Amino acid sequence: MGNPVVHFEVGAVDAERARRFYADLFDWDIRVDPSGYGLVDTGSPVGIAGGLLPAPAGRPTWVTFYVSVEDLGKALVRVQELGGRRLMGPQPIGEDMAFAMFTDPDGNVVGLVQEAASTQ
Repeated sequence: MGNPVVHFEVGAVDAERARRFYADLFDWDIRVDPSGYGLVDTGSPVGIAGGLLPAPAGRPTWVTFYVSVEDLGKALVRVQELGGRRLMGPQPIGEDMAFAMFTDPDGNVVGLVQEAASTQ
């Protein structure tokens, strides 16, 4: 069985403007936590949820998707074997998740997510 896309993120220069834009355009509910991360609830049982956040100063905006994998370490090794480049991670998210980021051979940034178990 393949690995599903489980999350998306949009990094915006003006996160408040972007949140209003996407909420109005798609009728999304976006709840912002104290860090400024806006968790997107699309209100649909189909598809995936996502996040909308401010891009750090000097960094270009982005859109990224995250794929669920069983083992972040093994996935990152495979990324490099196939010509991609590891950017970061594994990095814990709370107690039961971790994520990592890589670029594909064309430089597109993709995220990986692992629930529970080892985060090596």
